[in-house]
Amino acid sequence: MLIKPLSKSSYVLFYHPSFGLKVFEIRRCSASLELLENIAPLLQTRIKNESANMNEQAIEICQTENPSGSVIWLHGLGADGHDFAPVVDMLNLPTLRFILPHAPHRKVTINNGVEMRAWYDLLGLALGSPEDAEGIAATQMTLEQLIQGELDQGIPSDKIVIAGFSQGGAMALHTALRYNKPLAGVLALSTYLPLKPSLPDEKSPQNQRTPIFMAHGTNDDLITMETSRVSLSILQAEHYQVQWHEYAMGHCVSMEEVDDIRSFLLSIMN
Repeated sequence: MLIKPLSKSSYVLFYHPSFGLKVFEIRRCSASLELLENIAPLLQTRIKNESANMNEQAIEICQTENPSGSVIWLHGLGADGHDFAPVVDMLNLPTLRFILPHAPHRKVTINNGVEMRAWYDLLGLALGSPEDAEGIAATQMTLEQLIQGELDQGIPSDKIVIAGFSQGGAMALHTALRYNKPLAGVLALSTYLPLKPSLPDEKSPQNQRTPIFMAHGTNDDLITMETSRVSLSILQAEHYQVQWHEYAMGHCVSMEEVDDIRSFLLSIMN
């Protein structure tokens, strides 16, 4: 079932690093706002690759036998591939195939060593914090394998978008800018550029002109606006084509942002 267009004033998406993305309905009751997490039945998606080991097998959402392109979308820290399935429905782009992988479980330093799904160990979020280069490289290889899977199914590389939110967005930027075939675009949501000093030497000329949609919340208190803007400045200094968007939100996804993402995907896939 497709989700019909939702009013921007009626629904909002919140992200929590332990619980992932949640969709709430906002209902006005007298002088207060009541959050009702009651629209889960509307968020049914066409999940093709179900198995007993769903924790590890990527979710594939596709409404056509011959998709015109693919979007590989990485979730944030502590979440899983299911998080952005509701967003896929909201985008209403039936000619595209969406691949939503699950990060492996690992101990995360910034969360006191608690084991959770993470694309790499996170040692800190402040500018200049140490980074898990080995874990980032391992996930880069995994993401490149997912890209190869789409190539093997007949999708040209320039019809493949790499997307991600938060830690997933960091991996989308890191991998896409180093990939050796031209990609259609990058979605980097509420995120930052990891391993910044290595980019000039490792970047791929094939993706120098790949469009990048980069968005951030002005009230984000997990990955600050300053952190994201530093990444933006580095990308611009390296002459990447970045479409920068700011939204009045925290570490989350808004309906306005979803609308802008849809427009971006339509523009780069034409």
